[in-house]
Amino acid sequence: MLDDKLLKDILLETGTFNKEGVAALVKEAKEHDAKISLESYLLKVKKMPEEMLYRIAAQYYKLPYVNLRDQPIRQDILFLIPEPIAQSHKVIAFEKTPEELRIATMEPTDLQTFEFIKRKSNLRVKVYYTNPASFDAAIKQYRQSLRAELGSLTSIPKKGDKTSAEEEQELSKLAEDIPIVRVVDSILEHAILEGASDIHIEPAELEVVVRFRVDGVLRPVMTFPKLVAPGIVARIKILSVLKLDEHRLPQDGRFKIENPNYKFSARVSVLPVYDGEKIVIRLLAETTRALTLDQLGLSEASKEIVQRNIDKPHGIIMVTGPTGSGKTTTLYSIMGILNTPQVNISTIEDPIEYRMPGINQSQVNPKIGFTFAGGLRALLRQDPNIIMVGEIRDEETAGIAVQAAMTGHLVLGTLHTNDAATTLPRLSDMDVPPFLIAFTANMIVAQRLVRKVCQNCVRSYRLQKRALDNLREQVDLDTIWQTLQRIGAVTKDQTVEETTFWRGSGCSQCSNEGYKGRMGIYEVLEVTPDVAELINQNADADKLAKKAIENGMVKLIEDGFFKAVKAMTTIEEVLRVTKD
Repeated sequence: MLDDKLLKDILLETGTFNKEGVAALVKEAKEHDAKISLESYLLKVKKMPEEMLYRIAAQYYKLPYVNLRDQPIRQDILFLIPEPIAQSHKVIAFEKTPEELRIATMEPTDLQTFEFIKRKSNLRVKVYYTNPASFDAAIKQYRQSLRAELGSLTSIPKKGDKTSAEEEQELSKLAEDIPIVRVVDSILEHAILEGASDIHIEPAELEVVVRFRVDGVLRPVMTFPKLVAPGIVARIKILSVLKLDEHRLPQDGRFKIENPNYKFSARVSVLPVYDGEKIVIRLLAETTRALTLDQLGLSEASKEIVQRNIDKPHGIIMVTGPTGSGKTTTLYSIMGILNTPQVNISTIEDPIEYRMPGINQSQVNPKIGFTFAGGLRALLRQDPNIIMVGEIRDEETAGIAVQAAMTGHLVLGTLHTNDAATTLPRLSDMDVPPFLIAFTANMIVAQRLVRKVCQNCVRSYRLQKRALDNLREQVDLDTIWQTLQRIGAVTKDQTVEETTFWRGSGCSQCSNEGYKGRMGIYEVLEVTPDVAELINQNADADKLAKKAIENGMVKLIEDGFFKAVKAMTTIEEVLRVTKD
């Protein structure tokens, strides 16, 4: 929220840094990342608390500072400023006396808005400065007022002898009701603010439950009376251009959510269930950029293997793992590195999750016969250097991908297997001859996503005997520890009992979960000559894995424990995502 020029002025005029200090800070930030803002550098790299930075800014503006986190605001005060104005002008009312209205803002120079609020409220306005996290926490309180508005929803269409056209007309009218529009808008806005990847709207016998998938885990966030279910479904169907009067068959659609702060594509799936129609909305940020290998969470050794293999002009690079393990994000990151004007990169995906400038992206459409195999054949006639296949799921697609790798293309693809070594026999099961797998495969990356420990409430602890015994029953802890000693995560003589682990105690910044954000854990298998020889001998996954480990491969669970030791995640989280 603070641009570089303004922030430099703030740091100088408040005496936080002198001129030399600010200049050094700017130089450090540019050396770290030419594109990073000074604010992001201070908060994310230097780890300056957000509240401290914004208290300094409040001092610069000569305004009192307020933190609205965990501070309930009375509904009558909150609604003195309508939510659209609060969102767009970054200003919110939080306290009122008979003569004065106290407002918090992140735009302290927006005098026109303050004057508007003064005229609207007929009160003297006292302006406070706040920080983005505090403001977002306060904005969420608008959502809690929605239920009060639902009492006006009495005209709900009832099934009976109505014709399809009459029912559609009634549902269309219901979908335009202001309370219904606000409910749906609130659900979408709240999901985006919470960083949800999916919204589940589930009808039950007496209510409608809304759950968000945040950092890979579903959690309930809202419940509404069953009365509003037809209106919510109708509203979302209208947004997605679906049939309003079709309640017996599944439907799929999409729509866009845009405002000056964000742009999302929403993929909608409607499924008939016993108590009505369940809706799942996948939210895809259209402004998301491909991550770097560092941001993915790859270790130094794994990064070197990945970089070495993506520099090869041809061959196959496979990323494997269950649905939702971040495979596509990893492939997009690799493509982001390879994407230069000198190469032609083409993809065949289902669906296209993110738009990448400079890359030719195609989406399969089985209804008209445009399959992965058919799309891959077409791509080969487009003179590509690099091909990305969203999913290799059948013999035909696997065969064409291998042939493409043999004829000088670099092929990136995903497959559903539990670990890296299993991928190679899986290709053999898809009727790809072992000698072709050995010749074309460059590297297999298996991955999972783990939740990161919330750095605001992180706490250290050591494993007690009972917890250690329980852990040893679940995993081969001795082997894991030997690997951690080998890669330098712990010292040679350090025992598990002596090692500090970490977990989040829960706070307002992580919704009391103890986790905030996600990162990958990886298992990178490089197809070296001795691994290729085993593939030619049709060796099973166990033998391939053993040879890869001899060559230095770190297993998924070992990479997870490495990140648990380094305070990035927790042992519980590693066990959750790696258990078979």
